[in-house]
Amino acid sequence: MSRATVERRADPLGVLRRVRATGSAPEQASDVAPTVLERCELCATPVPPEHRHVVNLDSRALLCACRPCSLLFEYPEAALAYRTVPERYAALPALSRTEWDSLEVPVGLAFVFRNSRQDRAVVCYPGPAGVTEADLSVEVSEAFAGAAPDVEAVLIRAQDGGFERFVVPIDVCYALVGHLRTLWRGFDGGSEAHARVAEFFADVERKAVR
Repeated sequence: MSRATVERRADPLGVLRRVRATGSAPEQASDVAPTVLERCELCATPVPPEHRHVVNLDSRALLCACRPCSLLFEYPEAALAYRTVPERYAALPALSRTEWDSLEVPVGLAFVFRNSRQDRAVVCYPGPAGVTEADLSVEVSEAFAGAAPDVEAVLIRAQDGGFERFVVPIDVCYALVGHLRTLWRGFDGGSEAHARVAEFFADVERKAVR
């Protein structure tokens, strides 16, 4: 299988943490940090902590979006530069050992998405430096159909001798990568990273439609 692995050493959550200070602290409380709000990266409107994201289809950047802006880019049939990340969680049939081995991923956790601009499928897996990417062949990538291009991913985990998988919003995959990067210890991530993965999948399973 032809693959070109790229190590992303930049924080994949950087675009999710862009914030702007909205004022200085009161004079009588000068030792208190100023209030900081996240803003829509399309129109600069303040957004709450729980907000939607859009994907820039050309740069692959994830951008914070207010509700009105997110609604503008929810239509997959429109030829637009941005696409809103859905909020869908869905359980898929487990993978066979052959399908998993075809990924050639050296860890038990990965996610797969399709890049519509480049017409290719990409497998990603977390590590101490962030996320590692590799191309998938057309034959292999067909086994991971079901997720919307660019904005959803098929998340796969080795579990109890099998390989469970879910369709999830792509932003939650990169959020997990960011958490694991800060927690990673040793060769396999360590106990804190493993606990975070278990907590993450418990939440995915709770939300997933079967």
